[in-house]
Order: sequence, then C-alpha cells, then structure tokens
Amino acid sequence: MESYKTRVLLAEDDKNLGSVLTSYLEAKGYPTTLCGNGQEAYDRFKNDTYDFCIVDVMMPVKDGFTLAKEIREIDKKTPILFLTAKSMQEDKLKGFALGADDYITKPFSMEELLVRMKAIIRRTTESRTMETSRNIYEIGKLHFDYNRQILKTPEEEQKLTSKESELLKMLCDNVNQVLDRSMALKKIWNDDSYFNARSMDVYVTKLRKYLKADPNIELINVHGVGFKMVVNV
Repeated sequence: MESYKTRVLLAEDDKNLGSVLTSYLEAKGYPTTLCGNGQEAYDRFKNDTYDFCIVDVMMPVKDGFTLAKEIREIDKKTPILFLTAKSMQEDKLKGFALGADDYITKPFSMEELLVRMKAIIRRTTESRTMETSRNIYEIGKLHFDYNRQILKTPEEEQKLTSKESELLKMLCDNVNQVLDRSMALKKIWNDDSYFNARSMDVYVTKLRKYLKADPNIELINVHGVGFKMVVNV
C-alpha cells in the first residue's frame, strides 16, 4: 500500500496537536480526516473508507479504547495506532488486547510517528499478500480463488456464494482428510443445529456437482463424522 493511497482517520481531541498532525501527514502524502472525539471518529469510520487509524486514548464522548473495540467489531484488519499521555504498562496491554497494532506515548516526534506508521503498513501489506496467496487453490484440474469466490473448471467459471466458498475453502484446507461436520457448521453457520446441518447438506450437494468437472475429485460423506474431499493424483 503506497503512502499516497493510505487514507488516515485521526481521532484526537487536542485541537492544536490534531491540526499539526493532520498538516504533517498530508504533507507526507497521507490524506487525513481529523475527528475531535471518539463518537465522531466511529461515525466517520462506518461511513467512509480508511486504511489507517490513529487514535488518542483519552477523548470525550467515546474514549480511544472503546473506539478501537467498536472498530474491531466491524473491521479486523485496518491498522490502529494508539496515542496516549500515559505510559503505564497495563494501558499498553489493554490497547494490544483490543487489537491495536502499535502504541506511542506523548510527547513524540512526528518523524517517530511516521516511521511507526510505515512499519505497520509494510507489515500488514505483507501479511495480506501472504493471506491472498494462501487463498488460491489448485484442486486437480480446477482453480479456486477464495477471495473472489470463483471456481474455474476447464469448461467454465462458476461464481460461488459466500457459504459455498467458505465450505470449499475448509475442504481444500483439509484435502484428503475428514472435515468434521460440527466444526464446519460452527465456523460457517455459527451453530450445529439440525436445520443448519440440513442446509449444509444442500451446499455439499452443490459443490459435489461443481467438482464433477474433474473425475479425479470426489466429495464423499463420512458417516457420523463429516465430509472428505479426495483428490486422486
């Protein structure tokens, strides 16, 4: 992620510091939205797209910890860097427990903030690249792109539903091994009730139909346990 594409959400109630930070970040190529309290920042985050969050811990209306918790409930990946006047170890631990990527204590230099931001952006970009590469599967003659929810056969390209993609990914991650039925239900449907189990059977039937494009692939039932995708080489 290049810096000129990185949109920053800055939640800082100190108007002077907020203004200085905003000017500095924008001069460095980071378009920045300044919010004076946690609630305003949360509303902005929900209604717009940001690539990086800088959050002051001590803010009116909604504090930084609460803001980070609420951001993480709707977005697990956007980096969060905490700003704080405190240096107590328990505050740092609490911040990291809430999903913060880093923590910087006031007063700090603008250069240090920028260095930390760049390190976080580089780290998260590399992580996402690795994650994307792990989500591409070659199954016999078939090609499955989990992120795009597309299964390509030699004859056609099949757009999968979210649940079909989730289920096929779990089968691919456990290829030639038994996929526990209850585990799959809890992960994809959130519980293993009878009705969800019947729903999963429908999706298994659909996937079996798609996978028939390669006769060397079998999706079999393992009675009382789950399913197994067998790829015969």
